[in-house]
Amino acid sequence: MVQRVAVVGAGPSGLTSLKACLDEGLHPTCFESSRDIGGLWRFKEEPEPGRANIYRSVIINSSKEMMSFSDFPSPADFPNNMHHSEVLLYLRLYAQAFQLLPHILFQRTVVSVRQRPDFPVTGQWEIETEGELGQRETHVFDAVIVSTGHFTQPHLPLHDFPGIEGFDGKYFHSWEYRSADGLQGKRVVVIGIGNSGGDIAVDISRVAEKVYLSSRSGAWLVSRVGEGGLPGDLNSRLDLALGALLSPWSTRALESKLNRAFNHSLYCLQPRHGFFERIPLVNDELPSRILSGRVQMRPNVQEFIGSSVVFEDGSVLDKVDVVVFATGYNYSFPFLPPDLQAKSGHRLRLYRHIFPPGLSPPTLAVVGFISALGAINPLAEMQARWATRVFKGLTALPTQELMLQDIEKDTAAMNQRCVSLSALSVIPSR
Repeated sequence: MVQRVAVVGAGPSGLTSLKACLDEGLHPTCFESSRDIGGLWRFKEEPEPGRANIYRSVIINSSKEMMSFSDFPSPADFPNNMHHSEVLLYLRLYAQAFQLLPHILFQRTVVSVRQRPDFPVTGQWEIETEGELGQRETHVFDAVIVSTGHFTQPHLPLHDFPGIEGFDGKYFHSWEYRSADGLQGKRVVVIGIGNSGGDIAVDISRVAEKVYLSSRSGAWLVSRVGEGGLPGDLNSRLDLALGALLSPWSTRALESKLNRAFNHSLYCLQPRHGFFERIPLVNDELPSRILSGRVQMRPNVQEFIGSSVVFEDGSVLDKVDVVVFATGYNYSFPFLPPDLQAKSGHRLRLYRHIFPPGLSPPTLAVVGFISALGAINPLAEMQARWATRVFKGLTALPTQELMLQDIEKDTAAMNQRCVSLSALSVIPSR
């Protein structure tokens, strides 16, 4: 019978996993490699290798109404879209309210998670950890929840940018960005138009001579402020529900609505993909920065020549001082056995993004490893609830064959959806 559960990581997903374990009467121990809780939301003055990092100006894209855990609303005096310091305070309040801190061992890096020899009978795991001074310890647990997130390994595809090795200026990944200090009067190119790329371009544009935002495929832009001044993600729930029920008609209607509010073509942002194919760009200030000329849009970078940047449309930008690669992240779970790191397409092969399908008994779950059109906190909470009930035998998983079929079906549906929505995105708005 499952009693002791190891939780890897004390970010939002790890904290809600701890609470789910306690709610089910389990005995969790969380291993956190740093000195504090918060994960991504704990701002660090200097980048810490192997850990998620954020920049000083970060404000959460989801409203507090949508990002709160179901049984712990954000304080009424907190703003709807919180600064990262307020998100961290919310997590501290959550941890205190449910007495989670006594279950966390800080400065304990998980080195390996491996099945015990009698795993087919007991489902138990050996967890090896390393302390701050290098001391190693081995622990035995009945189940494991992995909640380390996926913003720790910067994706820096320099091979896609010929000449970058000879670039005369400075370049770095957005993982290293903290603030615009030192960029006063510089000419800066930001590559990548995800949420980090948009935020960083706006942030730097306040002090730089000029910022150029390079986009390969455009992006659907949405605001934190919705109709009537309400949080934008509250207003969008009906659109998203209709999208699930009535697509593709509702997808065209939603894209048309977005273009009425903000003509993406006029701002050189019109994407080649449909709205539901990728996470949209949430940014309230980018349109005004483009209007004022502080940020200029550019197509994808073709190559670097000295201090010049050549774009795919043939235009050339000379005397560039700094390049910021906002090119996303790779995921890595080096402590897991290789057979549990199998991929389906570009994603980890997990049933409903949580359970390895070939594992029997199912005593390992991944929580929070999902990208969606909403806040991660409530999603991770539901994942943790399900995982702990599976651990206790209160909920059964399908057979391995059915889980693999579901994974393949989900992957195929996602790929097909991308193709269909890409076609829809070129239909003129009416």
